[in-house]
Amino acid sequence: MKALILAGGEGTRLRPITHTSAKQLIPVANKPVLFYAIEAIKEAGIEDIGIIVGYTKDEIKAAVRDGSDWGVKVTYIEQEAPLGLAHAVKITEGYLGDEPFVMFLGDNIIKEGITPLVKEFMREKPNAQILLARVKDPQRFGVAELKDGKVVRLIEKPKEPPSDLALVGVYMFDKHVFEAVNNIKPSWRNEFEITDAIQYLIDRGYNVQPHIINGWWKDTGKLEDLLEANRLLLEDIRGGCKGFVDSTSQLIGKVVVEEGAEIINSTIRGPAIIGEKSKIVNSFIGPFTSIYYQVAIVNSEIEHSIVLEKSVISDIARIEDSLIGKNVEVSKSPLKPRAYRLMLGDSSKVGVL
Repeated sequence: MKALILAGGEGTRLRPITHTSAKQLIPVANKPVLFYAIEAIKEAGIEDIGIIVGYTKDEIKAAVRDGSDWGVKVTYIEQEAPLGLAHAVKITEGYLGDEPFVMFLGDNIIKEGITPLVKEFMREKPNAQILLARVKDPQRFGVAELKDGKVVRLIEKPKEPPSDLALVGVYMFDKHVFEAVNNIKPSWRNEFEITDAIQYLIDRGYNVQPHIINGWWKDTGKLEDLLEANRLLLEDIRGGCKGFVDSTSQLIGKVVVEEGAEIINSTIRGPAIIGEKSKIVNSFIGPFTSIYYQVAIVNSEIEHSIVLEKSVISDIARIEDSLIGKNVEVSKSPLKPRAYRLMLGDSSKVGVL
């Protein structure tokens, strides 16, 4: 069995971060989201992975390389434009051949992994298996309608959802999916929708098996879900200190201080992670915060947030519910007259008091 990870999306809901970075490489609990998918696939016993890449291909390749860090073999397949999930399947027919495969969206995290689901698929051998989860806002997702435990209809982002069962970003298919993706037409979004391909299989009598997952799953495509995934993953960390913590500092609860990090006259209240070679001085880091590597935080407070690499935050009274990109500087200005002085990229969001 092979695996296909889709890592070519543009990440419009996370701009401006994704103007310059792949959304799949934003760290959650100090690990790029994409790495969770690779780990889940490897744990399920699959070692041959194709990764669909787009305009961020160089960044994805630099992070994952040949896959040997995980004991897998990675093949990169370039998608010339974001033409939909079914199009991504279509262009990989030569790579996948007749083998069954799992398709994993690279910005999704399933906490419990996919090992039992892969085993179920290989044991029962349906033509397709779709993962479903109950959600509060099904109009944001592809939605499944079930009858007597069978999938009868799929609708992409319906205005009036027939159920609260959203398609999770993991699918399993046998070779018959290529018949489907080669026979469907583009949707109104001018994309080849995977929901249309699965509906094609349903309408022609193929066995499409639903599996409702009970554990948590997150599509990290927007800020609120990214921070929620960070919170959920941090709840399970085990504290440990490989860096330096001075005698005037406190680590409260589950706190990870990675190698080379320094905590000076500061309080870190877990669960939280302080990344390699980061420096926290005269500051408070609150719960559910992930500080990536080589970050400096001085005379500031931050909580329930993610700060990416090589950023500097100084003399800021309070930051919360925030995603700070890499190489960002946030500081209190000494200039007069007192005013907000901002340089913001496209699609930025700023809250001021």
